[in-house]
Parts: sequence; C-alpha cells; structure tokens
Amino acid sequence: MNDSLAANDSSAVDALPWMEAESPGLNGTLEFSTAPFMFPVNPWDIMLCMSGTVIACENAIVVAIIFYTPTLRTPMFVLIGSLATADLLAGVGLILNFVFQYVISSQTVSLVTVGFLVASFTASIISLLAITIDRYFSLYNALTYFSEKTLQYVHLMLVGTWGVSLFLGLLPVLGWNCLDEPASCSIVRPLTRSNLTLLAVSFFVIFMLMLTLYFKICKIVCRHAHQIALQQHFFATSHYVATKKGVSTLAIILGTFGASWLPFAIYCLVGEREYPSVYTYATLLPATYNSMINPIIYAYRNTEIQRSIYILLCGCFRPNAAYRSRSPSEV
Repeated sequence: MNDSLAANDSSAVDALPWMEAESPGLNGTLEFSTAPFMFPVNPWDIMLCMSGTVIACENAIVVAIIFYTPTLRTPMFVLIGSLATADLLAGVGLILNFVFQYVISSQTVSLVTVGFLVASFTASIISLLAITIDRYFSLYNALTYFSEKTLQYVHLMLVGTWGVSLFLGLLPVLGWNCLDEPASCSIVRPLTRSNLTLLAVSFFVIFMLMLTLYFKICKIVCRHAHQIALQQHFFATSHYVATKKGVSTLAIILGTFGASWLPFAIYCLVGEREYPSVYTYATLLPATYNSMINPIIYAYRNTEIQRSIYILLCGCFRPNAAYRSRSPSEV
C-alpha cells in the first residue's frame, strides 16, 4: 500500500518538468520534484490548460475569418491576423504543455514546449506593438496611409515580429537552458535566470514604446476631435464626449495589456527559483488572459469582422446594421 502511494506521488511530481523545485530546508513552498501533491493533477495546470483552450478557440475563429474573407486584406487586418495567429499558437502551446507534462515527461519535450510558448507569447506582444505603430501612422500620415509603401512596412514588421520571436523561442532549445546547471535556473524551468531577464526587459521596452505611441495617439485624437467640433459647430459637451470616448478606449487597451503582463514581468526580475512556485503560476495565469482578451479588443469589435461572422453563421448580415469600413485610427 505504501509503495503504491509512493508511486502515485512520484508520477504526479515527475509530470511537472518546467517549474523549478525549491531548495531543501525552505518552509511554506511548493516542491515540484520532492513534495507530493494532494491531487494527481496540479489545479494550476488545469487552469492554464482551460485558458489555452479558450484562447485557441477565440483566435481560431479570427484567423479563419481573416483568411477566408478576401476583403480583409488591408494592413490593419494583416496585423490583426498576425496577432490572432500568435495567440492561437500560444493557446495550443498551453494545451500541449499540459498534455506533455502528464503524458510524455522528458527534458527534450520540456525544452520544445517552453521554446514554443516563448516564441508564441513574444510574437503576440510584438504584434501588439506593430498594431500600435500602424495606428499611429494611420493618424500621423493619414493622407498617404493607404498606399503601397504602407503595405511594405507592414510586411517588414511581420518579418521582424516572427523572426525575433522564433529566435527567442529557439534559444532554450539550442542550449541556453539550465538543465545541466540547476543553480542557474529561473522561476520558469528550464529557462535560465539571464534568459528570463532578457525576456522581461524586452517586455518593458515594448511596453514603454506602446505607452509613448498611445500617448501621441491620444494627443492626435484630442486635436482631431477639437477640429471636428469647430468645423461642425458641435457643442462643447459633444467635443468632450468624443474625446473622452477615444481616451477611454486607449486606457482600456493599455490597462488590459499592463494588468495582464506586468505582474509576471516584474516577478521574472525579482523572483528566485527557491520561491514558492505558486507565485509563478499566480502571475503567469493572468498573463495568458491577455491573449484571451486580444480578439475581443482588436477583432470582434470591428464592424467588418462582425459582418463576416454574420455571413459565416447566418449567410447574411443584419439589414438594419449600418456597414462602414473602419480604419486603424478608430481606436
């Protein structure tokens, strides 16, 4: 009986290869290599898998709609498609990570899975930056935005996005990992502390760039709203409402992104591998929610994508819905 319980505990623990175990002698922490779980499956892993399932389903619809709708070929939708693809891969990666942890537990699978997740989430974050840049240029260079040059720089951003993401994802697979040196492990095994620091610092750089660009977008939106109010002789309250709506939308976009990723990024810099692994899970799970919210903010609110969904589901679209193409500047 004791041997059976020991075997069950060992199998449950060995199924979690990508989080680093605590050092002996520390109290109140969760060990992934020596301490038995109350359940054969870690509840945090179940929540991450459920999050990945929702993310994959949401973004698969967006990718399918953009791919099969010929009218959605503008630079804005190309970037939204890139974001949805990255989030779709991230969702699939979370599902595969759960399956591989409890079915195929090996160092090679752990490296490939973590590298896949790093590449996917990196592509998602950089795609958000690319969308922000596109929105800024659609306002700053409104007269020349719909030109061949715009499509060229969008393609360059896509190549850069996926090239950098693939490079960062391959680093742990190609040898920048802590499998041979456990002391160099970070809060996310098998990533080294230096590797995770690089990823966290890169996030903060991207976040600051987005913050700067959205601040400039906010200034342009306020200026445009004021000009429209003067030209059309709107009341001051109408100008205030239009400006408030634009600023509120920008605040939601930045607030959602920051609230999702900042806790995990900060913990990547200050956390140690000896810390309780529950802290890693508690900060990583909200970060995955950003990929769950992205299609709602950037895709499902768009009139053209809504119209494509209606056509896909009903074979028609609502006759009483006013159809109007939206530009990237309509944040």
